[in-house]
Formats: sequence, structure tokens, C-alpha cells
Amino acid sequence: MDACTLGDLLDVVGGSSVRLLTAPAGLSVPVTEAVLHDPHAPLPRVPGALLLAVGVRADAAGPLLRAAAEAGMSGVVVRGADGPVAEAESHRVALLAVAEDTAWHQAHLLLAAAIGARPVPSGSGLGDLFALSDAIAAATGGATAVEDPRQRILAYSTVPGQVVDEDRRQGILGLQVPPSTENTEQYRVLFGAERPVRLPALRPGDLPRLAVAVRAGGETLGSVWVIDDGSLAPDAGETLLQGASTAALLLLRARAAQELARHHSGDLLRRLLDGTADPAAAGHRLGLESAVRVAAFVLDSAASVPDAERTALRLLDVVRLQCEARYGRHACVLADGVVYALLPAAGERGGARHRQLAEDIVRRAGQALRVPVRAALGEVVPDLGGVPDSRADADLVLRLLGPGLPVASVDEVRARATLLRLSEVMDGQRELSAGAWRRVLAYDAENGTEYARTLVCWFDAGCDMAGAARLLSVHPNTCRYRLRQAQQQLGVDLDDPDERLVLWLQLRTLGGLTGAG
Repeated sequence: MDACTLGDLLDVVGGSSVRLLTAPAGLSVPVTEAVLHDPHAPLPRVPGALLLAVGVRADAAGPLLRAAAEAGMSGVVVRGADGPVAEAESHRVALLAVAEDTAWHQAHLLLAAAIGARPVPSGSGLGDLFALSDAIAAATGGATAVEDPRQRILAYSTVPGQVVDEDRRQGILGLQVPPSTENTEQYRVLFGAERPVRLPALRPGDLPRLAVAVRAGGETLGSVWVIDDGSLAPDAGETLLQGASTAALLLLRARAAQELARHHSGDLLRRLLDGTADPAAAGHRLGLESAVRVAAFVLDSAASVPDAERTALRLLDVVRLQCEARYGRHACVLADGVVYALLPAAGERGGARHRQLAEDIVRRAGQALRVPVRAALGEVVPDLGGVPDSRADADLVLRLLGPGLPVASVDEVRARATLLRLSEVMDGQRELSAGAWRRVLAYDAENGTEYARTLVCWFDAGCDMAGAARLLSVHPNTCRYRLRQAQQQLGVDLDDPDERLVLWLQLRTLGGLTGAG
């Protein structure tokens, strides 16, 4: 594949997302990848790379431009409206800008996707964090762990011979810091500090900690903790601070890779739902190459939702989380206000697990979002080529759901779904929508009679006069009289089974009448 050029990149993301301030070497220079700047580490030599100026003000990026040119990079990306254009032209390095409110990880994801770089696997980011933990542990002299903001342990050192305590052992076993009121207070102190802080042991037998928050662009990404057994290196604090800076870059890279992978799988699922993707290639990429079914989730249209778009995105997060917990790999996307999920169906028995999953999501999402959620399950199809059909089923079922029926599969509402589709087909065809049903409804409207409803109740009761009378809450003779009058005055032939069938379908589907009301 031909290398991406600066011009190619701007064709994809140029405009409001990324602005070109200057390109002294032209737009044909190759762009190989997007690199996040680490202010605490030497600039890597990556020919053709775009350097994202993390931690550097746009008006102070002159030295970084010179360093980027010496490293063979194609350009530098700053955040804000202005930048050192003269310095960029002097060093013949392109200068680009993203909006002031753009997070660096979002800019990195956008540029990496546009350049066409292979996304970094999510596991490799964690592997680098384990290597970083070992490096920090070796330099400081204390066992090290890297956590996310929710106190989940992402990586930990494995240097032999380092002292650990019971709190460390329990955390590693569950990959989660044991919760306690004392822990909560320590995290409050930690995240309020700009530099590493020393924290006392929480329980007898445990050891103190040296910890630092991991941040990027004002966002807290996690923390790094080192056990202090009294023998830490004198410069342990500075080492930890540098380690946190590297951890921030690794976490941003892992997040960008995960978001890029989600973006790609979401785009692929959209095309599968539309029938424009190659099923075989899509199945290989998504890890779903056998029977599947489409599940659709939507916010209740009757509910008042102040920020429907944001709430729909939160619903997408809930669906993703539950699908990942149930199936590991998953494919979910938000399209036209509906969250679609592709569920593996191989080995499923009657769809009971799918329905249970849908019910769990509806309950959890309803509680979390405080908005009623509806869920529809399409037909199980043998391969990904049938995804558009399963999606059409799910969309149809969504239209039949309500407070009394928040979750349903197409098999459970097959008759109602068929009548709904018939009404759409018949309403759009003159020859299917013409007939005696119109005369019956018009006569009722003009004369205040109830011939149409009487006919429907009689049909629904299997042409049994007593059953029809019960549905109408009238005497059977009244029902018999109405039917006779309909035959005589409107020319309806109730002795012809074909005419009965067509009249029943038209009154049910086009007239919207049922024997129940």
C-alpha cells in the first residue's frame, strides 16, 4: 500500500478537526505514524512521524520543532489556534493544530486512524505497563503497581526478592485494591497532589507506600504505587514521577488502540447491518463466523430524555459492557438512535440466553439511565450474510414493544409483526387496499353503526355468533342483525371464505380493528 502523505491525511481529517498552519516541504511528504511527545524522555527517531506536542504550549513549541526536524519527523501537532509558524518554516517541518478542547488521546486516535497505522493491540499496552512496573521497581527498590482511576490493578512488578505485604498480595490476586474508608482517604490525598506522596500503612503488618497520580492534559488516568520498606533509593520520588509520565503515554496509547478498534468494529457492523460489507471478511475480523442474531436496544420514545444523544451513548456503553461480560468478544454500534449488538448463536438453545441477556440489559440500563429501555431480538441467521434480515426483524419488533412488553424476540410476536408488515405492504398497493372494508367504515362513520367492529369480532370468534356477541357485549340476535344488514346494504358476501379472509385482513391491518377493542 502506498505511504500516506500529509495531503492524504488532510483530505481525511482536515477542516474543523485538524488545521494545517504551514507545510514548508509541501503536502507530498510521507506521514508514517502519530507519536505522543514524552517531555521526560529523549525524542525517538521516527522518520516521517507526526509528533503530538503533549505538555508543550503552542507558542513555546519552537525547540520541539527543531528536535522533530533533527529526528526526521514530518511535522508537529500543537493544541490551540496559533503556533510558531516561522520556526516550522525555518526547520521545514509541517505544523498542524487541533482545537484547544481536544484531548490528546482523541487527537492521537483520529490521526492514527487517518494515517492508516495498524492499531496497537490492547494487550501490548498492558505488556508495556508490566515492563514499566519492573523498571520502576528496579530503579526505586520497591515492589510497584499501576492502577486505573477505579483502583483496578493494570500491571505490577515481578522483580525477585522485593518485599510485599498482605495488602499487595490481596490486590494482585483480585487485580483490585481492597476497598476501605482509609483507602478512599488516601486516594483523595494522592489525586490532590502534583508530586509523589508518602502514605502510611493502613493496617498492622502492612508497609507504607510512595505513590503518584498519572495524568495527561489535566485528566487523571490512574496512579503508580511503590512499597516503601525503608530501603527505597534516594531519588525514588523523581524516578516515580518520570515513570508516571511514561505510564500516561502507555495508557493513552492503549486507550487509543482500544477506541480505534471499537471504531473499526462499529463501522464494520454498520456495514453488515446495511448489507454493504463482505460477510466472510467481516466474520473473520469480528470473530463471529457462524450463527448470529441481531439484538436492538432503544430508549423509550415516550419518556422525557433531556439529552437523548448522550443518554443513547451511555446505553451503548451498558450494552457493550454486558455483551463483553457474557461473550468476551462483542460487536456493538449506535445507529440512528438504536444500539445494535451482534450476538453469537452457536450452541444457543431456543434463544433463552439471548433473552436473559436482553432482559438484564433492559433492567440495568433502565436503573442506570433512569429511562425505560426496550429490547428486540431478530431471527437467528446461519451466518453473517443474514445480518440485514435479522436487523430488519429486530427493527420491526421494536415498533411493537411498550410498557407491557419491554423485551421480545421476533418469534414471540411473529403474528403481530406479520400483520404490521402486511399493513405496510397493503397500504402502499392500490389493488391491495381497495375493497369492501372501505365501504363498511364509511357507512359506520356516516350512520353511527358498528358493522366494521361486529365483523371483526365475528371473524375473531371463528364465525361463532355467541362468541362474537360476548366480545361485543351485546345479545347474539343484535350481532346476527348487524351482519345481515352489512350483507344487504353493503354487498358483503360472508358466505365466500376468500372474501371473509380478505375483509378480515383489511379491517385488522388497514382499519386497525381488533375484537378486543
